[in-house]
Parts: sequence; C-alpha cells; structure tokens
Amino acid sequence: MFTSIAGRSVIVTGGSKGIGKGIARVFAKSGAKVVVVSRNLAEAKATAEELCRDGGTAMGLAADITSMGDLQVLAEATATAYGGIDILCANAGIFPQTKIEELSPEDWDFVSDTNLKGTFLSVKACLPYLKKSDQGRIVITSSITGPITAFPGWSHYGATKAGQLGFMRTACMEFAKYGITVNAVLPGNIATEGLAALGPEYEKAAAACIPLQKLGKVEDIGYAALFFASKEAAYVTGQTIIVDGGQILPESTDALAQA
Repeated sequence: MFTSIAGRSVIVTGGSKGIGKGIARVFAKSGAKVVVVSRNLAEAKATAEELCRDGGTAMGLAADITSMGDLQVLAEATATAYGGIDILCANAGIFPQTKIEELSPEDWDFVSDTNLKGTFLSVKACLPYLKKSDQGRIVITSSITGPITAFPGWSHYGATKAGQLGFMRTACMEFAKYGITVNAVLPGNIATEGLAALGPEYEKAAAACIPLQKLGKVEDIGYAALFFASKEAAYVTGQTIIVDGGQILPESTDALAQA
C-alpha cells in the first residue's frame, strides 16, 4: 500500500501516544523513517524503540511545539539523521475541557499556542527542508470538533481546530510552487488515552452516537495521513478527510435509532 512512502523521512509531532502514535506506527510499517516527537524525551524514545522492534526505522526526539527554537533544532536533527525531511505530520494537540464561563484567558492562550500556533511553527521550522524534497507533504491533524461539530467545554479547542483549516488553505496555495501539498485529517471519536480519561460512560455514549457503533482506532487516522503523504496523492492539496465512522451524519439520535 502506497509504496512511495518507503524510505521517506517523516516527523510526527505528538507521536508518543494516542493518534500520533498510530500515525507513526502506520508510517513505520510502510517503510518510512520516522521521528517521534514529544515534550517528554523518554516517551518519544520508548515509542521509537517499539517501532524499531516491530521492524521499522524510528528515533525519538524531544521538542516543545510552542518553541520555534526547539522546532528548528528538531528539523535540523531530522535532516542530519535521515538526509532531509519529506513529510511533516503536525499532530500534537491538547483538549482540556472547560466551559466558557470558567475559561480563563491564560487557559485559552495555552490551547491556542499549542494547537494552532504550534502547527504554524512546526510548518515554519520544517519548510526549508520540505522545499528540497521531491515529495514534500504536510498533513495536519484537525478534528470534526470546531470545523463541523461542537461540544460543551471545547470552545478553545474547536476554535483552534477550525483555525488549522484556515491556515491549511492558505499554506497550500503559498507552497504549491514548491510542489508541497498541505492537507488535513479530521478525526471523530478515536480510542486514545485522552478519550479514556474522560471515563467509560463518555466512551460508551460516544460509541452509541456513531453509525458504525464503535470508536475509531488510531491507525484509522494513520492510514488517512498515509494517503495524503503518498506520491499517489500528489494532486490533492488543501483538502480534508473526515474519519469518524459516520458520526457527523445523523441529524438526531432518533434518526440513528431508526437506521
């Protein structure tokens, strides 16, 4: 599947757990040279070692995606180790749940700096190397929450995820002259450590609202990202793929029950 990924270098931010780990695993199994990025170096290295035990090529590096300096060091280290950067999966993000009445300006800034500014800085740091690749790809992990749906407590999260798509559409126009494509995956409810932390009742209720009646797997997002990163998707840019088991389709729980 998508043999054009083999030998390509890919950075996955937020790659030590959750959706990022699923993306890293899919790319590693497809023959890519993966850099797993996390704020926590031990976690990044542990995930990279796991990918290597499974036959992949990977290394773990630490970086704070809100720091341009960290990201420039990350990009240079990746290019030195792997001969360049072909693919950036800008995946890192946070989603603390706080309703607007209790939401502080500092909490808003923290989420915005991580999810939205962090995407911009990651792209900015990797761009000089992506321009040198003959298969430059940027894949952003957005969400259905914000661009399409809403959930109480996630106004700051939803705003950043919608903002990522605005950034993506302009970036794809500006980078087209370099042959770089920019696309986004919009996950629905995916079985991750973060979702599990919301509790079993939330997980059960989330699955019940999905036509396929189950939560998605992190690899489901990985395969969508893999397509966007492939040579086969060279003519696809500025686009989104929703991976949600049909979650956004029912107009009501009654419609879902009648189906």
